[in-house]
Amino acid sequence: MRHDPSHLVSEPQSRADGYADLSVRAREAFGDHPFAVEMDRERLEAVLPDYLGMSLAFRYLQAAAQKDAIFEAIRDNRDVPEGIELMNAVANFLVWDEAGGIDLMASQGKAGLPQLLDTARFHSSLLRKDALELLGHPIAPNFGPVTRRYLEALYRGLASTDVVVRCAHMVAFEIHANAMIDALWTAVSAATGRAAQSLGYFERHVGGDDPAEEYHVDMTQRLVARVVPLDERERFRREFESAYALHLRWCRALVGDAAVTDRLEPEPTVWHAGRCHCGGVRFEVRAPAVLQAIRCNCSICSMSGHLHLLVPASDFRSLGGEDLLSTYQFGLGVAKHTFCSVCGTKPYYRPRSDPSGYSVNVRCLEPSTIADVEVSDFDGRHWEDAIERLMARAREPGASQRLDVTADLQSA
Repeated sequence: MRHDPSHLVSEPQSRADGYADLSVRAREAFGDHPFAVEMDRERLEAVLPDYLGMSLAFRYLQAAAQKDAIFEAIRDNRDVPEGIELMNAVANFLVWDEAGGIDLMASQGKAGLPQLLDTARFHSSLLRKDALELLGHPIAPNFGPVTRRYLEALYRGLASTDVVVRCAHMVAFEIHANAMIDALWTAVSAATGRAAQSLGYFERHVGGDDPAEEYHVDMTQRLVARVVPLDERERFRREFESAYALHLRWCRALVGDAAVTDRLEPEPTVWHAGRCHCGGVRFEVRAPAVLQAIRCNCSICSMSGHLHLLVPASDFRSLGGEDLLSTYQFGLGVAKHTFCSVCGTKPYYRPRSDPSGYSVNVRCLEPSTIADVEVSDFDGRHWEDAIERLMARAREPGASQRLDVTADLQSA
């Protein structure tokens, strides 16, 4: 049963103290891990290939996730913020550890560095060996639809240039990994009678006298005190909760919970920068990296080329130029279509159905933070038929959001 996670981050006496027990609070908020179930051979056969896919992919995703942050600094010709530098250091450590570098240095020192090319030390290789012993045959990584969507969502969170979002995803991944590996090892041990010490992957992560995952958790939690401003701690809590829930939904799907197999969302969000053509009107909008947009063929949308992204006011920030906007109204005269009086661009407007929200023109957003745009067509020239079709889709998973978007467009 889902518990209320609102207490995941307490009111801190200091930044460090406030986040020191996130792992404990996560367990209290979300309950037992999905892998804390009876793991017979059939279930292991189903879980381990996808689990291997995650283990193999993580070090690549974590390494690649640093690209956008440095290119943003290069593009703007500015220094790299301390928060990004700190997350870079922790991310590099995690990648190095997944490649077996930490164990190698601890056991052999610098003299052992040439052996880094021995891929048998990679954690994903250790997992392959354990799976062979447990199942009696080799396994290959499975990047099927469920795991693919999960890894894509994970990458977008780790790659966010919003330091709060990125930090939340780094912390959530490591705290969840500790709980996940421990639960899987316990279930495997119960099913097979194998001790952690006989399974290299599990022994290095959660077994033995000095398990590595505890250091991973501690290191990423320390980031919070250094990276997250005090006035952003509530947003961090929400991002952490969302990121942790993403991992749990993936694990539930792997153990056969059909109710979550097709909904590994919501995806992590980022702040997308936008502007009019002349740059006088500037704004930011918070939305997933994969945007869900609506293309309407009504008269004003066809003429203006407005590609709709509907957001609440809390996900919109005006950065300047409101005094340059001219307003145009027609029909019922309720919706306020705003255009830059200098260049004529229509960057955003307030729709009739939700005057407190915004319809943002996707074409006015900077492409650097957009992974993809999924466009749905709406037949604005034939409102009644279009609305009837959308109502029929309202019972589909995720359709309520599409219907809300269309309602906003209808009232334009």
